[in-house]
Amino acid sequence: KMSNGSGMNMPMSNSSMKSMNMQMSFYWGKDVIVLFSGWPDSSPGMYVLALFFVLFLGAAIEMMTMLQAAVKPGTRPILGAFIQAGVYIVRMCFAYMVMLSVMSYNVGIFTAAVAGHGIGFFVVKIRALTKETKQQYSSPDCIPSKI
Repeated sequence: KMSNGSGMNMPMSNSSMKSMNMQMSFYWGKDVIVLFSGWPDSSPGMYVLALFFVLFLGAAIEMMTMLQAAVKPGTRPILGAFIQAGVYIVRMCFAYMVMLSVMSYNVGIFTAAVAGHGIGFFVVKIRALTKETKQQYSSPDCIPSKI
């Protein structure tokens, strides 16, 4: 029996007891629920798909930071604000989905989330450094003079 908060005891069925049993420490294994009830369904292939999905979400979150500044100069401020707000909303939805996935306490899901964020951060930084290097070498000050 379980109290419902009002002092009344309610009987609980075995199925409701199973649904309340949640993992509260990190563990290995493919038996995990990620975001939706019954997914990835204890199948190794579906578990790998869930890992790649979480990895993709983590990478997408980081890469969306590039889109925040992608509003072209000359765009009307209200349109630019709507575009940036839209990107931010999608980015936060992805971030919360990754957070909820990590709350499954599965080591594989946690590792996929961290790896996805790392890959996304790497892509953002390598792109920024490449752009910076191109600008540096294309400026007139960097043209080597003949001696």
